[in-house]
Parts: sequence; C-alpha cells; structure tokens
Amino acid sequence: MTATPEAGADTKIPVTVLTGYLGAGKTTLMNRILTENHGTRYAVIVNEFGEIGIDNDLLVESDEEIFEMNNGCICCTVRGDLIRTVENLMKRKGSFDAILVETTGVADPAPVAQTFFMDDDVREKARLDAVVTVVDSRHVLKRLEDTEEAEDQIAFADVILLNKTDLVTAEELKAVEDRIHSINPYAVLHRTERCGVDLKAVLNRGAFDLERILSLDPQFLEDHDHHHECGPGCDHDHHHHDHEHGHDHHHEDPHSVKSISLTAGELNPQVFFRWIGDVTQVQGPNILRLKGIMAFKDDPQRYVVQGVHMIVEGDHQRDWKDGEERVSRIVFIGRELDENALVTGLKACEA
Repeated sequence: MTATPEAGADTKIPVTVLTGYLGAGKTTLMNRILTENHGTRYAVIVNEFGEIGIDNDLLVESDEEIFEMNNGCICCTVRGDLIRTVENLMKRKGSFDAILVETTGVADPAPVAQTFFMDDDVREKARLDAVVTVVDSRHVLKRLEDTEEAEDQIAFADVILLNKTDLVTAEELKAVEDRIHSINPYAVLHRTERCGVDLKAVLNRGAFDLERILSLDPQFLEDHDHHHECGPGCDHDHHHHDHEHGHDHHHEDPHSVKSISLTAGELNPQVFFRWIGDVTQVQGPNILRLKGIMAFKDDPQRYVVQGVHMIVEGDHQRDWKDGEERVSRIVFIGRELDENALVTGLKACEA
C-alpha cells in the first residue's frame, strides 16, 4: 500500500465490471457501447465474444484476441487469464480511455474485481472504478428467492440498471427497488428500458462514488427513501424516521445481506492496518464489499480503502481541505457481519 501523489491517480485507466443475470440485458448494453458514437474509446473484455453477436461489418482489424470496432472501441475475448488480457491491452495504452469487463451470467463479480487489486502491474496502470449490475425488473425478485448469486451481484454493485421497467407495473417496480435497497442502500439506481441510459452514468464513476456513498447518513438510508436520483424541486423530508429503526436487526434472515456504516475520529494507521487485516481474514468470506475514507493522525492526506472479500487495498487520495472535518468513515456490505465487533474494533484504532 504505497502512497502515490494525487496527480498519479488520474493517469490510471478506469475499469468498470459489468455483471447481471442471464437475460437481464447486459448484451444490449455491451452492443451499445461497442457501436454507438459516444466519443469515448472503450476496451471491452468479454468472456464469450460470440455470445454478444457483434456484426462482423463493425470489426475493423483483428490480431488474435483484440478487435477494433468502427467507433474506435476495442473488443477482446478472455480465453485465458484476465490479467494476461489486461496486460495485452495495456501495451496499447493510449488507444482507449476506459476498460469494461463483462462477467458471465451467473458469475460472481468478486474474482474479477479482485484481479484489479492483486496484480501490481495492472494496479499501476488501471483502477477498479465501479461494478455495474443489470437487473431484470420482472424476474429479479424470483431470482433473489432462489439464488445467492443474484443477491451478491446486487450487494456488489455501485450502479444498478433496473432494466425492462416497461414490463412491470409501478407497484412491482417499487417492490423491486425496496428489495434492492434492503440489500444495498448505497448503489445508484437507474430505471431503464433496453438499457437506455446515458453511458456517462455507468462508466467512470470515480472511486466507487466513495464521496457519495460515505456522505449518506446511515439513518436516512434506513428510510429506503432514496431510490431515485432527486431532481430539482424534490424535497424529501430526510428526518421523519424513527431513530431506533437502524438497530433492530433481529427480525432479519441472518443469511441475507446487510450494510454497516461506521464513523470514527482520527486513527493510528498502524493499528488500523492491523485491524482491517484481521477483519478481512476472519470475516472476509462474509464481506462482499468494504469502502472507506480514513483520517490518519498527522497525515495531511485522506486515505481511501476498498476491499472485496479478503483482499483490501488502499491509497492516499488528496489533501484534507481547510475546515474539512477529519472523520474516518467506512462501510461494510456482507452477510452475518458482527456489527458490535466492527464498532469496537474501529474505535480501538483511534489515535
């Protein structure tokens, strides 16, 4: 975990991981990215190139694994190791602005996300930007009943496309949004038909939208009130909830996903790194995602951590601004997390 100057962070290529159940509409989204004139050059890594069914007229040239599209995007297939594919792409750095990795229908996005933390060469050049999950509004509740993967994909997401909204009633859509919210209150939801969303809303979100996620009041999140991006003139009353609500967890199915948001003051970095290492080793299998912005004592810069299961990475991000409150905030999303232990553990890291 080395500190890099802030300038260095922006030269890394943002990576988006795209996940979602078979039939949810990922292919539609991929095809849009590879064929529309959106002015950004994406390198798209897909598991099965053939499945996407790209019209050969759109392919310009090909070496063995990398195909260029008419709109300047590049498409490559993962036949072997994702890291090898990314390293091959990196040799062409400068010919694309962002990387998009598609996971197969039932795949767990975790190993793909972890790849971008684990390999030093890849980490130096690319940064995991966001996990985007495409959800079929009509079938997702059923999927959630019978598979853990569907729940994982939602718990993992930074951005969720609620697709096929034209096939459900307003009540059904509300039920879907509430359920998604109970699993992952932090993701930004976009309602779409045929994945008709501005690609800027999906790609290059910036450090998992950390600022947005961590500035949300956890109590307000319990209110499930924020299932759309508020426009002007929207005045949700964010304070009408009952304050006991967030702590009444004993009715929940212990196997379902929940999120825990913690804050603390300035931390002792040595103690914090030891603690977060222990937490991820012990509770790692149950932690789907963790993300935080840390204030270390006597450190002029904010330190950002993020993790997937047992793998955590961190880096200095930027200077604390004058007058900015030096608070440490961290969010865990997972199953059967020991909330009291996490609260106590973080407190013990305070300087």
